[in-house]
Amino acid sequence: MITIDTSYTGHVSPGSAAQRREIPGARVTKMSVGPMDNNTYLVQCAATGAALLIDAANEAGRIIELIEQETTGGIGLIVTTHQHGDHWQALEAVTAATGAPTAAHSLDADPLPVPPHRTLAEGDAVDVGELTLEVIHLVGHTPGSVALALTDGAGRTHLFTGDCLFPGGIGKTWRPGDFTTLLDGVTTKLFDRYGDDTAVYPGHGDDTTLGAERPQLADWKGRGW
Repeated sequence: MITIDTSYTGHVSPGSAAQRREIPGARVTKMSVGPMDNNTYLVQCAATGAALLIDAANEAGRIIELIEQETTGGIGLIVTTHQHGDHWQALEAVTAATGAPTAAHSLDADPLPVPPHRTLAEGDAVDVGELTLEVIHLVGHTPGSVALALTDGAGRTHLFTGDCLFPGGIGKTWRPGDFTTLLDGVTTKLFDRYGDDTAVYPGHGDDTTLGAERPQLADWKGRGW
């Protein structure tokens, strides 16, 4: 049985209890899996029970158990935020166990062990029961990284950012120009669009908000990482 902590803090670690956050119209369950402290997220529509998994990153058995325990009808889709292997180690096994279709951006699809049933692009809508998550394409960490934006019933936005935005900075980049491309994308598509109360759920580590990170944008640009 997966232990669920309902006093949500956004801090989970390998082997710790999963945490559940109730938001207007939805619930978010966050669990850390694998040696790289990857976050996997189960997003559920409160009205219908429909569910989406973001990043079947590792520990397939725990993820499958979480899905079986917390959903009544399984999951309708598995979204992989980007192509790096630590974010899809459990994808093949979870897909086989649940029968759920998968989705990723076409530019990051080739390395995945399961070819995406659906390719995602900027502005696409991912429906989960009565919920709609918008796809945001962010280039730099990888060519096809995506974030997902969910606006809850009270009008607050929740961003699932993969490895593009963390507390204290953007994701790692390698090629010349990629840092600027990613920072520009994060600035214009996230910070310039959404308010300070916007919750950020990254691919590793603790949650944050855009308000907590916004004052650091100039520092990030100056340091170059």
